Amino acid sequence: MEAESRPKRAVTRGEARHRDEWDVEFNRIVAFSDGVFAIAITLLVLALEVPESADDVEDALFRQRGDLFAYALSFAVLGKLWISHHRFFSVLERFDGTLMALNLVYLAFVVMVPYTSEVLGEFGDSSAVVILYAAVMFAVSVTFSAQIVHSYRARLVAPGTGSLEKRYAGPSSLLVAGVFLVSMPVALVAPGVATLMWLAIFVVGDRVSDWVGERIRR
Repeated sequence: MEAESRPKRAVTRGEARHRDEWDVEFNRIVAFSDGVFAIAITLLVLALEVPESADDVEDALFRQRGDLFAYALSFAVLGKLWISHHRFFSVLERFDGTLMALNLVYLAFVVMVPYTSEVLGEFGDSSAVVILYAAVMFAVSVTFSAQIVHSYRARLVAPGTGSLEKRYAGPSSLLVAGVFLVSMPVALVAPGVATLMWLAIFVVGDRVSDWVGERIRR
């Protein structure tokens, strides 16, 4: 005979809830976040068009080079963000209303990525469009960093399991935010250079964040 589930302890407003005791609520937060990421990533491909005929394939793909670049970049960024989000939530021991609110704000910017990606694919030479894309990505990175900072200050992270995320996930998110922030004034002069700066996140980003994480640990 299965044991009856343990009754939930009443909590006061603003008090953190333990993920084991409130497992259904915690799992719903994670499932909702994963669903938003899944939809956002899927919507990226809708900006791509299928060539009308086999004779038009090469020309059609060439005309969509901006859309293909925006798709690849946005997919890579969202994938990186999802991995960081998944890893961080796996080390949380408790959650509270503030974390839930910060996560909703974070997801609000995540769902903006398909729109900004499509605009970037169509008008990638425009400084305003490049700045818009960078601004949304900057907001995504900053709101994720806010979740990390709040979780450590409110002691929501499981003792002994979150040190790796504190040293690496935090610096990595701030590095991404910094690159997109710096790219905005650069886009006013050279939009193409700004987009190349974003690619640097994947080329040297992990090495830099690891270096920063090691300095924090020491």
